[in-house]
Amino acid sequence: MQLLSLNVGKPIVIEYMGKPLETGIYKKPVEGPVYLSSIQLQGDGQADLINHGGKDKAVCVYCSEHFDFWSQKLGRPLSFGAFGENFTVSGMVESEVHIGDIFEVGEALVQISQPRQPCFKLGKKYDEPELPLMFQNTGYTGYYFRVLKEGLVEKGQRIKLVDRHSSAVTIMEANRVKYHDKSDWARIRALLEIDALSESWRASFQKRLDSAKG
Repeated sequence: MQLLSLNVGKPIVIEYMGKPLETGIYKKPVEGPVYLSSIQLQGDGQADLINHGGKDKAVCVYCSEHFDFWSQKLGRPLSFGAFGENFTVSGMVESEVHIGDIFEVGEALVQISQPRQPCFKLGKKYDEPELPLMFQNTGYTGYYFRVLKEGLVEKGQRIKLVDRHSSAVTIMEANRVKYHDKSDWARIRALLEIDALSESWRASFQKRLDSAKG
């Protein structure tokens, strides 16, 4: 497992449906060590602080293994940071990592908190409105890290698994329950038992479960 690229960028304003739209999806690779705080990489920023960033979603992660697939789908070459991710990684695809897994990278300690929920801004970036839905359907969503220990990180560093969460619910599995098998109550209950699950996903699954009971 390796950190192939560190990507940061401040929010910019673009035009969307004839109106100004602020977005932080345009990330660019950076060289050298970068400080990772409890909420974000130094030099990074998010426009929508409700759905992006914060302690549960400090680092957006995407897997390099998916780049060829999306390059063919979109008909264009793609560079690291293409999907607004902060970490471009290898050896950590959604079917092999779990909510609650803890990793060491550089001086930092990070933990998987939830899958990424791709929004309409991803579709806008590539003039492909269906792209967020395509991400959901493939399961190639990426995911988020929360930061357990702050520190310097740098591209090229090895990512070391420190602790595999005992629940062993993969990101791919969480996506399945979120978007496809929405009435898999047993799995929803299993997800709710994971202390490392982000507050937003916990609230969403709890609401679904409560609605079914009511």
